[in-house]
Amino acid sequence: MTSSPVAPLVPAGAAGVVAPPRPLAERLFPRESSTPAGIARAPLDAPLRPGAAPAVLDITEFFGETSGGIRTYLLEKAKYVEARACLRQVIVVPGPHDAVTEAAGVRCYRLRGAPIPGQAPYRLMLGRTPIRRIVAHERPHVIEVGSSFAVPWLVRGVARELGVPLAYFYHSNLGRLASPAPERDGVVRQVASQGAWAYARLIDRQFAITVATSRFSVSELTAHGIERVVRVPLGVDLDTFHPVRRARREETRARHGLPIDRPLLGFVGRFAMEKEFPMLMDAWSEIERRSDAWLVLVGDGPHRSQLEAFARGRRVTVLPYQTTREALADVHAALDLYVAPCSIESFGLSSLESLASGTPVLGPDLGGVREQVENSGGGRLYEAGSAEALAHEALGLLSVDLTALGAAGRAYAEREHAWSHVFDRLFDVYRGLRPA
Repeated sequence: MTSSPVAPLVPAGAAGVVAPPRPLAERLFPRESSTPAGIARAPLDAPLRPGAAPAVLDITEFFGETSGGIRTYLLEKAKYVEARACLRQVIVVPGPHDAVTEAAGVRCYRLRGAPIPGQAPYRLMLGRTPIRRIVAHERPHVIEVGSSFAVPWLVRGVARELGVPLAYFYHSNLGRLASPAPERDGVVRQVASQGAWAYARLIDRQFAITVATSRFSVSELTAHGIERVVRVPLGVDLDTFHPVRRARREETRARHGLPIDRPLLGFVGRFAMEKEFPMLMDAWSEIERRSDAWLVLVGDGPHRSQLEAFARGRRVTVLPYQTTREALADVHAALDLYVAPCSIESFGLSSLESLASGTPVLGPDLGGVREQVENSGGGRLYEAGSAEALAHEALGLLSVDLTALGAAGRAYAEREHAWSHVFDRLFDVYRGLRPA
């Protein structure tokens, strides 16, 4: 694939020119939209695309206005469905208030939920009545559950009554969230990990299949007694995340107040403890001491204030969540090196976006990012959890020409991770599921 981003040649609104439709994210998740009567009571429009098959209902608690990977996954699936009249998608996610929005073949229900304490921007999803009503009204052929806490219990009754199979998309590594390194962690964390895996086996009884995105996740699941697993890696928008954006990297850096004459390392994602920021901060102290490099952290989350405090007086910039994919792609392309600190990523979508942008990735030798680095040849690995090892490898990479690594990463993304191929595979999995 050799396509590159294309800018409009004529301004929208010019004579004889039809303005392009609003981006799908704005149509499905507008900032201001509500259903005054509430979804539990308001009249519901007829399902879109009658007869389309398979029709999938995606439901997850792990969704917010400034969340990353799962939001991207759902939007890319919506783009895929919108372009194929034979398919239909229903999205059910929490929001600040009840709302219903639509695109071609795609309907999104937002259910009002209170923020989860300490887990911004995520919200609770506890409304059994509106969820039951939505499922009964939309009659999907399969329900894909994208979170492991309340949602499996909220949908299992109505799914069983209607004979709709449940698929679980393994976005988050439950066991390693409790104990990132069970072979080294203390007894308390090990017991917590065992409890998390026991819970995973409990909810697994409800699912016809579990979809995992990496061999690492498949191995972890099967080792803990979850055997009905299929691997479907995530994808990347190859037109948006493209090395052509590197030609304007100085402009991008200047726009964000970043230096144009220093090596730039970066991370993009949720600012949460499971991303292993303390280890990254320890490593950065050594990298900063021994080089003239700069670090940029892009995103949002419950530990943003801690990262901002760390950045003061250091060569570190903290940028907000980028509200458009184009702005995010510009940042990825402006980096010299992407650093992935988290060793428990089930996949690592931001790492793939950097590879597609021609930016090498430095990742841990454990987890989903490891597979991307190994399979692409587009970066290097360091010992997971070791700040010293991360700093050593980063300093080594900063001393060599990274062009070949960047090209290898882009070639790998083109070869293995087009979203169209991902969803071709996923909808084939759906077609193979039998009614519950």
